[in-house]
Amino acid sequence: EGGAVPPGRRGTRPGHMTRHQRPCHPLWTRGFCDRIGESDSFSSPLSPKLDMSEMVPPEVRPKPAVPAKPAHVVPSSAHTPHGPGAGGPGSGGSTLLGYIGIDTIIEQMRKKTMKTGFDFNIMVVGHSGLGKSTLVNTLFKSQVSRKSAGWSRDEKIPKTVEIKSVSHVIEEGGVKMKLTIIDTPGFGDQINNNNCWEPIEKYINEQYEKFLKEEVNIARKKRIPDTRVHCCLYFISPTGHSLRQLDIEFMKHLSRVVNLIPVIAKSDTLTPDEKTDFKQRVRKELEICGIEFYPQKEFDEDTEDKSDNDKIREAMPFAVVGSDKEYQVNSKRVLGRKSPWGVVEVENPNHCEFSLLRDFLIRSHLQDLKEVTHNIHYETYRAKRLNDNGGLHPISTGVGDTQESNL
Repeated sequence: EGGAVPPGRRGTRPGHMTRHQRPCHPLWTRGFCDRIGESDSFSSPLSPKLDMSEMVPPEVRPKPAVPAKPAHVVPSSAHTPHGPGAGGPGSGGSTLLGYIGIDTIIEQMRKKTMKTGFDFNIMVVGHSGLGKSTLVNTLFKSQVSRKSAGWSRDEKIPKTVEIKSVSHVIEEGGVKMKLTIIDTPGFGDQINNNNCWEPIEKYINEQYEKFLKEEVNIARKKRIPDTRVHCCLYFISPTGHSLRQLDIEFMKHLSRVVNLIPVIAKSDTLTPDEKTDFKQRVRKELEICGIEFYPQKEFDEDTEDKSDNDKIREAMPFAVVGSDKEYQVNSKRVLGRKSPWGVVEVENPNHCEFSLLRDFLIRSHLQDLKEVTHNIHYETYRAKRLNDNGGLHPISTGVGDTQESNL
């Protein structure tokens, strides 16, 4: 007695009872269940008396509320991801249980763009007297091709004798755009027109070089000024026959460094049948000579882009008419060119394709023109420049460099 109990031999010594052999407490043997039913409280000699009415139930915490989806958001399949492995076992996809707000990124980008604005640089190239400056003024419905306080709208536009870039800030609907027009002198007037495209090609490459130098600086600007040419409108004379050899050589060189868009100038001098035949002939000659104009087929991202761009490619080159003079037609003021037999309305699709060109340039492909310039033409120049030079060294930002970049 009092000694250690060997393992496995509990309850075998005299006087030791197992827990199954111990007598129950009197409280549990005298109709406990009946007493609970008769009274809300019970007592025990082992514990103080408890009143069940005084017991506080445990606090129930409400579930966190899921944010409601804004009324303006249209239901989409983005809340239930689809695709390979979406929501499946072992996959990285998941099903959203409520509105998160991912789609508001578009609104955030819109607000930021409206604050900072954006740049668009357009160049016009062609023979003298084709109305290059006039068409640009018509495109943006303002005098953007000239920046002279002494020049009024009613006066004749002076002849362009050198490459000039004029910048304007245009605002529409709260969106600001810095528009730069690069006006080039008409070529083909000289006796010797060999390599007459070199000054224009050199100007385009100089803008790439300026942007590249800003990129390789150690302390570069937060926003690099973009003077690169995003679009080049090439004006074709409305001869009605075929392209001149000078036009072919010119476009062949420019198409390698810039987004080239051919247009037929002063198309009101052609009959509808002549216009249709001339456009088909121009497209065929460009294809034979290997001249690619924007939008290029290899840049179509999907079937929708391909379908839209195919329609544009079939309509090119656009037969346009430019004018910055207004005339009264059917009690309405319209832009047009007046002739003895009537007024050619610039914005009337039955008269010319100016409205198609404007929608294409500004309303549907403006951002894509900038992206192709940066991702294709500029990257091609940058890769060639770095390979030829073995890499560019960082350029110190002196006072002269800073002034040049801010021009």
